[in-house]
Amino acid sequence: MGSQGGWGQSKDFLDLVKSIGETRSKAEEDRIVMNEIEILKRRITEPDIPKRKMKEYIIRLVYVEMLGHDASFGYIHAVKMTHDDSLLLKRTGYLAVTLFLNDDHDLIILIVNTIQKDLKSDNYLVVCTALTAVCKLINEETIPAVLPQVVELLGHPKESVRKKAIMALHRFYQRAPSSVAHLLSNFRKKLSDNDPGVMGATLCPLFDLIIADANSYKDLVISFVSILKQVAERRLPKSYDYHQMPAPFIQIRLLKILALLGNGDKQASEHMFTVLGDIFRRCDPSSNIGNAVLYECICCVSSIHSSPKLLESAAEVTSRFLKQSDSHNLKYMGIDALGRLIKISPEIAEDHQLAVIDCLEDPDDTLKRKTFELLYKMTKPSNVEVIADRMIDYMISINDNHYKTEIASRCVELAEQFAPSNQWFIQTMNKVFEHAGDLVNVKVAHNLMRLIAEGFGGDDEGADSQLRSSAVESYLRIIGEPKLPSLLLQVICWVLGEYGTADGKFSASYITGKLCDVAEAHPSDDIVKAYAVTAIMKICAFEIATGRKVELLPECQSLIDELSASHSTDLQQRAYELQTVLGLDALAVETIMPSDASCEDIEVDKSLSFLNGYVQESLVKGARPYIPESERSGMADISNFRSRGHHDSSTHGLKFEAYELPKPSVASRIQPVPLATSKELVPVSQPTYPQEMSQAASMPSVPETGPSELKLQLDGVQKKWGRPTYSPTVPSNSNSSSQKAVNGVAQLVVQGTVGPKTRDVSYDSRKPQVEVSPEKQKLAASLFGGSSSKTGKRPTSTSYKTTRVHSHAAEKSQIPTATVASTEHAAEKAPQPPPPDLLDLGEPTPGYTVIDPFKQLEGLLPSDASSVANSGVSASKSSDIMSLHAESPMSGLIGTVANMGPTNLDSANLLSSLSNLANRNVHGGPAAMQVAPVKKGPNPQDSLEKDAVARQVGVTPSGTNPNLFRDLLG
Repeated sequence: MGSQGGWGQSKDFLDLVKSIGETRSKAEEDRIVMNEIEILKRRITEPDIPKRKMKEYIIRLVYVEMLGHDASFGYIHAVKMTHDDSLLLKRTGYLAVTLFLNDDHDLIILIVNTIQKDLKSDNYLVVCTALTAVCKLINEETIPAVLPQVVELLGHPKESVRKKAIMALHRFYQRAPSSVAHLLSNFRKKLSDNDPGVMGATLCPLFDLIIADANSYKDLVISFVSILKQVAERRLPKSYDYHQMPAPFIQIRLLKILALLGNGDKQASEHMFTVLGDIFRRCDPSSNIGNAVLYECICCVSSIHSSPKLLESAAEVTSRFLKQSDSHNLKYMGIDALGRLIKISPEIAEDHQLAVIDCLEDPDDTLKRKTFELLYKMTKPSNVEVIADRMIDYMISINDNHYKTEIASRCVELAEQFAPSNQWFIQTMNKVFEHAGDLVNVKVAHNLMRLIAEGFGGDDEGADSQLRSSAVESYLRIIGEPKLPSLLLQVICWVLGEYGTADGKFSASYITGKLCDVAEAHPSDDIVKAYAVTAIMKICAFEIATGRKVELLPECQSLIDELSASHSTDLQQRAYELQTVLGLDALAVETIMPSDASCEDIEVDKSLSFLNGYVQESLVKGARPYIPESERSGMADISNFRSRGHHDSSTHGLKFEAYELPKPSVASRIQPVPLATSKELVPVSQPTYPQEMSQAASMPSVPETGPSELKLQLDGVQKKWGRPTYSPTVPSNSNSSSQKAVNGVAQLVVQGTVGPKTRDVSYDSRKPQVEVSPEKQKLAASLFGGSSSKTGKRPTSTSYKTTRVHSHAAEKSQIPTATVASTEHAAEKAPQPPPPDLLDLGEPTPGYTVIDPFKQLEGLLPSDASSVANSGVSASKSSDIMSLHAESPMSGLIGTVANMGPTNLDSANLLSSLSNLANRNVHGGPAAMQVAPVKKGPNPQDSLEKDAVARQVGVTPSGTNPNLFRDLLG
């Protein structure tokens, strides 16, 4: 031991750590680590290595893995170390294994047996080590192997073992919720454990369960409030204090749970008012952990049905956060808390105008982004212009495309909802397109084009024309700027094509020249060129329709010639269409391309009435009238047989995959009498064959208790085949705890109640008064002015564009407020059962009894009326398990074929058996089901009947040899 360093490790290991720490480059570090790997490979395979040396080798392997190199050659040695009897070596082995292996590694199977043995150890330290490994290594397949032992450890006398058992069950729930679905009541019981650590560990799985289904845990509101009250009153031991705060992490978890349970429940929220007010008064804001509890308390208040007093306390705490000029973290928390509170009371923001402006101008980028989120929530028609301009300026200044996309989408959304005028909307959209580029959604461009086309949606054509003229002028000013995004160029080309010459300010040659310049400036963008060519065609068509002569510019003619030979068929078609339009007269052009018709509705004649004359003429000439599909069902039975024959031939072809388990099929037209000679139980399979799926569509629905749903109850029965799995068995009552949990949390020792500190001196009086500049006051007035008034939010994103779109969108955006109000009113009036006592949760777990599956099947008959009618078997038959399977027509056929041994399987016996089977009269069946006797000579009906019988056997006859059985048997 004299050569070992201060950590109990050898000098070689300490030199390794020191040399790696002194390296100057990654290449030098890799060289040292690779040398260490070679040394470990050589030494770890030596025989008779002392355990102390092997422990050091395993630690060095962990160090190698931490540096990003492969040490898989030593994994098996770490697994072997978990089997050691020494606690130190065992814990080292478990530590290395949890760091080396993931939950689906091949070596996990070698550790399961060791974990099972360690979970039964008398040394609680070994049990804790095994439970820690369980949380990391046990996967969904191996959960059943250790689950019973983990559940049994919930009653262990050591609190650390109980806590780790709760953590293991929580991990099982996260990996496979169905594996512990029957054990969720244990979490309720452990909520009243005598040890606060076990109770605190139980809050984590309960939090996940409440997120999934909060209504099932509403009865625990009183219990959670009681626990939070005891924690806040410092009834827990001093060991749970952190920076003089009583169990702050338990308080935070409880506040999160109460926020979920009180959301939308006024009665549950009223139980929380007192304890939340106590936390506001007791928390010390001088420490970070105290501010964390206060922030979580504000989040809880904003989630539940809050009271005015709690809102006032939350606003006061938020004000302290925002005025901490030296802490960006507290300012961030204050901005976030303010964003939560303004949803409940918007006037709270008025008191913090200057603080929000300071955060907006802060150099901290994270704080600035959070402030923009707050402004986004505070936007209304009175301040949308200022907020949108601020957002666009910030969007221009950043380079993060992800956040730039988010800012652009928010600017578009605010402009669509709160735009004071259409001119402002168009200008704002142009800025967003210009600076955000192709990061803007395509729908935004379509909405902008629709707005320009539809105008204000009223009868004022002059205002609409002025809007379109202003749009054309603004686009002509920016069309020559370099590096315009493709989406904006598409909008520009469309607007210039529709309204470029509408007001007469600009000539057709000037507009077409601009469009040609756009197409030539973007030779690789086929979409922009397509928009430009279509816009030129519209301008030419409008000129021709008005009787003016169109003379294309040379650059336009060269563009058309170039696109006529383009590799893009779309561009070729547009170019040829333009050339064709130029050769038409005014009447034809006005018919095919009417002016300002982009917003007209297209009427579709679904009845095709324009074909009535052609139909009448054909009927007069002797054509057959059209028969609707619904009236064709009773025609030509022979066609049904043919179509079914084609379907069967496709489904009964050769298959090279494994056989599926047979399933009782639906009876066909010809019903054979089921033979009760089969002595074996035919299994029922789950997959459905294609033929059965097609037949099931025409049959009545089968109730859930039908014969196809009969399954064996295998709970508690040991499986004989396949991979061994765990089945829940009857829990033994002998191992259950004989002592009921009595007042687990209520009996915690009172360590002394500390009253709230009196703070007579306000926070504002201690800070020096800072003079505010007039610019900030003006900005604050524009952002927050009139925030007490109601927000004039537009109902839909396109409500200001047209009355028709407005009414259509308003119908879609209605919210069933009456339903919500009635639901809340009913929830208030509904009588609530008295909440259970927090500490009286020791009800016994419902036991599992083993049920004999064969006794359950006795006395059951098929309940499906259709299957009984098809099989022709009377309901008064003996109801044993064999008759259930013998009554199925497929089972009868299987039994018939199976009982034909190889000694008597000749053509005569097979023909006679099948002919008797087909011609036998089913008892209780209709007379129409009887089949006529076989006659000599070709008979189509006889061939169809033989075809149907053969298909039930599963063989498809060939078309060249209709004598099926002679052909098969030679």
